[in-house]
Amino acid sequence: MRTVDVSEITAAVRQLFIKANYVLPDDVLRKIREYKEQEDNGTAKNILCLLEENADIARNDDIPICQDTGMAVVFAEIGQEVSITGGLFRDAVNEGVRQAYREGYLRKSVVNDPIERVNTDDNTPAILYTELVAGDRIKLTALPKGFGSENMSRQKMFAPSATEKDIVDFVVETVRLAGANPCPPIVIGVGLGGTFDYSCVLAKKALARPIGSDNGRHNRLAEKILEAVNNTGIGAQGLGGRTTALGVNIESYPTHIASLPVAVNISCHVTRHADIIL
Repeated sequence: MRTVDVSEITAAVRQLFIKANYVLPDDVLRKIREYKEQEDNGTAKNILCLLEENADIARNDDIPICQDTGMAVVFAEIGQEVSITGGLFRDAVNEGVRQAYREGYLRKSVVNDPIERVNTDDNTPAILYTELVAGDRIKLTALPKGFGSENMSRQKMFAPSATEKDIVDFVVETVRLAGANPCPPIVIGVGLGGTFDYSCVLAKKALARPIGSDNGRHNRLAEKILEAVNNTGIGAQGLGGRTTALGVNIESYPTHIASLPVAVNISCHVTRHADIIL
């Protein structure tokens, strides 16, 4: 049995959220550059150039890529042969978030109650998803999730007879309703299956993966969705062009015979994610 002290977890979470907010992941930056070369709309091409420049400045000057440094989402895969010592895992994660947002000079956007809306002043608590896995390691994935795009996300409980076209149409409808609000070009996480709530977790988890990573049996569906979304003409920042979305990631899970849950989690062009293995 391997032991990991909570201080290691706190330090790792602190590092991940500062890095994620300062450095745009390579997969996202690569897609911005790729679509910039393909874009034939002058305004859209200029916007993509500015997004690339913004990412370079943030990385080189150690400043946030975007003023909305997000609500802290953490996916944790914990090996069953790991013993966490020195305190509670959740407390260690929240302390890492607290340190990152204070010491990294990141905007604190979390309120203590959805109705009272008093700022917690340290961007805690985090949204934490844990999964027990084989082995003696801990994998932590950090997603600072901005809410301009989060607000545009949707979920629908389809009948089991729904077709791939129905799913594509639902995602496209979601993107059309969002328009310029989520700061396109966007990244789309799609969750298929599970239950009402779990489909939304799957959609969020999809955003933690690099753009273009394997969607398993749903690779073709992801391609169809991306093509349909980019044919809407919404374009970069909603000003037209061929680049409405940079990519579509899909996560799926078995579901009940009576339903087909589908969740769409939209992320802006600043789709931040970083991970570490302890």
